[in-house]
Amino acid sequence: MTGAGTAAARGYPDYGLLTLTEMVDNAATLARAVSVPLISDADTGYGNELNVTRTVREFEARGVAAIHIEDQVAPKRCGHLDGKEVVSREAFVSKIRAAVAARHDPDFVLIARTDACATAGLDEAVARANAALEAGADVAFVEATRSLEEMAAVPRRVQGPCLLNVVPGGKTPPVDMEAAQAMGYRIAIFPGVCLREVIPVLDEALRTLMATRRAADAPPGVSVLQTFRRFGADEWDALRRSYDQQTPHAQAPVSQDQAAAQ
Repeated sequence: MTGAGTAAARGYPDYGLLTLTEMVDNAATLARAVSVPLISDADTGYGNELNVTRTVREFEARGVAAIHIEDQVAPKRCGHLDGKEVVSREAFVSKIRAAVAARHDPDFVLIARTDACATAGLDEAVARANAALEAGADVAFVEATRSLEEMAAVPRRVQGPCLLNVVPGGKTPPVDMEAAQAMGYRIAIFPGVCLREVIPVLDEALRTLMATRRAADAPPGVSVLQTFRRFGADEWDALRRSYDQQTPHAQAPVSQDQAAAQ
C-alpha cells in the first residue's frame, strides 16, 4: 500500500499530511480485498516510540503482513522529492526497537527504511540500515539510491535482506527485476505503477465528458455486471444462492375465509 497513493485518494500530496488512523483504515480495506500479503507504508511511525508501538499494533490487528517505518523528520515527504530531512541515527534505531517490542505475531515483517542517502550519503544510509537490522528489523530499505552503482552496493554492504523501491520518474534509475535480483535484492515494491497509469486516463475521460457532454462508450464486452465481477460479484452471488437453498420459502398469507374453513 502506497502512502503517496493513499494521500492522493484523499486529495493531498505525499507531504506527511495523513494520520495513522487514515493509513490504517486504508490498509485494512486493502488487506481484506486481496489474497496476497500486504506491505504497507507506515511513514515515520507517527511520532515517538509510544506512537510507533501503537502503529505496529494497529497495522498488525488489520491483517497487514508488513510495514516500513522511516527515519525522516515529521512531517515527511515522498522519498523521491527534494528537501527531505532525517532524524538522528540513534532516534531511528530507537523507533525500530520499539516496533520490534510491539510486535505480537512473529510473522509480521518490520521493514526499516532510511532516507539518509539523499541527505548524508550512501555510507550513512548503509550504516543506518545495518543498525536497524541489529535492532531487530527483518528487512532493510535504503530509499532513493541515485545510480545503478549505489543500487548495487546496498545488498552487498547491508547485512540482511534488502528491499528495492521502484519509482519510475523518481531518483532511482530504472532497472528490471532480473537485474535487481542479481544485485541481491529480496523484495521489490512498485507503489506508483497504478497511479501513473490511471490518473492520466481518468483526466482524459473527464475532459472528454466535458467536451462532448456524453459519456464514452464502454469497451467492447464490458458490462456493468462484468465490472462488478472484477470485485467479487460471483462469490457473493454464490453465497446468496447457498442461503436460498437452505431457507424454506415463505408461505402465502392465509385469508380469513381459509382460516374459518380450516
